Amino acid sequence: MLVLGIESSCDETAAAIVRDGREMVSSVISSQVDVHKRFGGVVPELASREHLDKIVPVVDEAFERAGLKKRDIDGIAVTAGPGLVGSLLVGVSFAKAMAFALGKPLVGVNHIEGHIFSVVFENPPVEYPALALVVSGGHTNLFHVPAPGKYKVVARTRDDAAGEAFDKVAKMLGLGYPGGPIIERLAREGNPRSVRFSIPRMGDGRPDFSFSGLKTAVSKYVRESSLKPVGANEEPSQAIKDLAASFQSVVVRSLTGTTARLAEELHPKTLIVAGGVACNGALREESRTVAARLSVPVYFPSPHLSTDNAAMIAAAGTVKLEAGERAGFDLNADVNLRLQNVEVEDEALRQQGVHYRL
Repeated sequence: MLVLGIESSCDETAAAIVRDGREMVSSVISSQVDVHKRFGGVVPELASREHLDKIVPVVDEAFERAGLKKRDIDGIAVTAGPGLVGSLLVGVSFAKAMAFALGKPLVGVNHIEGHIFSVVFENPPVEYPALALVVSGGHTNLFHVPAPGKYKVVARTRDDAAGEAFDKVAKMLGLGYPGGPIIERLAREGNPRSVRFSIPRMGDGRPDFSFSGLKTAVSKYVRESSLKPVGANEEPSQAIKDLAASFQSVVVRSLTGTTARLAEELHPKTLIVAGGVACNGALREESRTVAARLSVPVYFPSPHLSTDNAAMIAAAGTVKLEAGERAGFDLNADVNLRLQNVEVEDEALRQQGVHYRL
């Protein structure tokens, strides 16, 4: 089965063709980083305009690289949400028009589910049940995946996503956008124990994440230590590098500590770490340590599949198409689209009182 995937949920316009859900025939990504860099974050209206300009040439290039005609595909999968409404509408509208013109089946895919499927291309098949940590600029969630297409949210962020916290701290320190890669680079030359930050914990005992308070703690430290943001064309000081390393260490320990805690209760056969922040070397290293302690494999997507891409959407869409799922031409963008829930069957989870909703 050849499936065209289309992704436009935020600031990447992407198209990919995937064979049988695991072979990436082509993948094209048009990034908008340079457009939004001077604003320190994504500007929704500008993102929508860029998608409108790029969607046709990006899809055409995906077919050209694959050496295929549009009529050769068996179906189309498109990100229907969550994301920025204007950006999503560009991809959804294009996919519906193309499906109508070609007479091909169409399915909508949850962007977060796509990230979970991003590991299928370069790893052995996932054994279930799995535990999937999805960490990006817009999402930080931990899913128990008892079977393909079945998800239980066992932990989520109460406020900022981890990637968002990286971006905000980087902006605070004058480091630029996107913040994650810059902070990771500086952290390699810093001391992660130089500044003491506490790992955020929920007062109600739930295993959720919170990064807003950590961001505030960084701001307070900068203010009280009179640390100046990095100026244009200025080399970051050792104090900035130490702060970057200390901040990153707390984020990574928060993510992996909660993952390890729930893995010990849920006994997954596979760990998955996906999303843009999965590129972070410290997160990968600590996740491997957790997996080794649990004696289970941990799968990551390669860096180019960690950020938003259409191959992961095509892979997730293939499963839906093979199961006979179809979307009508009334498919619409849903900025709050949630993953399908399953009934709570695990006694350990029931006792925790965890609510499975996203």
